[in-house]
Amino acid sequence: MRTMWTVAALLACGALGSQAALAQTRSINLSTKEGVAAVKGQWRYHDVKIVEVEGKAPDGKPNKTYNIEPRGDQASKPEYDDSHWEVIAPETLKNRRSTGQVCFCWYRIKITIPPEAAGKAVFFRTTVDDYGEVWVDGKLPRAPGKSGEAIVAGFNVPNRVELKDAQPGKVYQIAVFGINGPISAAPSNWIFLRDTYLDLVDRK
Repeated sequence: MRTMWTVAALLACGALGSQAALAQTRSINLSTKEGVAAVKGQWRYHDVKIVEVEGKAPDGKPNKTYNIEPRGDQASKPEYDDSHWEVIAPETLKNRRSTGQVCFCWYRIKITIPPEAAGKAVFFRTTVDDYGEVWVDGKLPRAPGKSGEAIVAGFNVPNRVELKDAQPGKVYQIAVFGINGPISAAPSNWIFLRDTYLDLVDRK
């Protein structure tokens, strides 16, 4: 298995704010065939559409507003049918995707915790170019004031989310929402993933 040993402080930097950042970490590279095979996974990709929907104004009157398709509460769930999504090779996560300008996309991977994670804290980590949100088993973990976890924290800032109660053989559905940015600048670039790993961190 192709893995990398490092110190989590080099991976996380101050923005990640995790006490586990000082512990020794074994990282499985999910941008390689070997790494994806180690977690029995498969990457799938899908563009997101912006759609007009019925809404409600602050005064309670009905209006027209916008949502995305598929939404996070759909595309993030383990039971969601992504069989029609594009299967992408892990080494192509670095390739530019989506439509450019104001655009969004989904990446999905189902992860089975490997045997070597026994007794360790497990984190999913990625950097979305440009902004990212990480859903785990249909939930978007969020905590006011914290940055660098599941919610957008800044331009090309890593997301690092702990997979709670991880143990060998347990399965997690990861859904990464990619956002092109800065949104107000009608960006001329596209979306891709960098530095995508499963971090196995020694518990203190």
